[in-house]
Amino acid sequence: MTKAFIIIKQVTWSEAQANLRLIRTSVFIKEQQVEPDFEWDELDVSAVHLLALVDKQFVACLRIIDYKKIGRMAVLKPWRRFGIGKAMLMKAIEICRKHSSQSIFLSAQTHAIGFYVNAGFKQISQEYTDVNIAHVDMQLLLNDNRD
Repeated sequence: MTKAFIIIKQVTWSEAQANLRLIRTSVFIKEQQVEPDFEWDELDVSAVHLLALVDKQFVACLRIIDYKKIGRMAVLKPWRRFGIGKAMLMKAIEICRKHSSQSIFLSAQTHAIGFYVNAGFKQISQEYTDVNIAHVDMQLLLNDNRD
């Protein structure tokens, strides 16, 4: 990919469900073999969702629950390692800060721990298995990370 402009849009489930489902189905259900019953839940309706676009194509998403928890971050395989995940994570942190959150939690797949550590998150649990994938809980204290 040459230098492309990443656009991150804040959306609701009702307005962007089709695109969110497409990305999450590709990454979680098809690639990581997560059962559909575990992927879709009632939290999507009330969550804040972010969608990343590159060259007018939706390539990544995540959701924010109660401005305190980030989850369901997914980047389509061909678009990984171009900074899209980092851009989305930074936008999610910014949104949580604007809503006066003191900390943000997430459940990280163990292969992504370094990615989140680089963004200031700290591991706060032992490794555990969720949907047959190794995870750890992580936390970012926003008061300790102000510029």
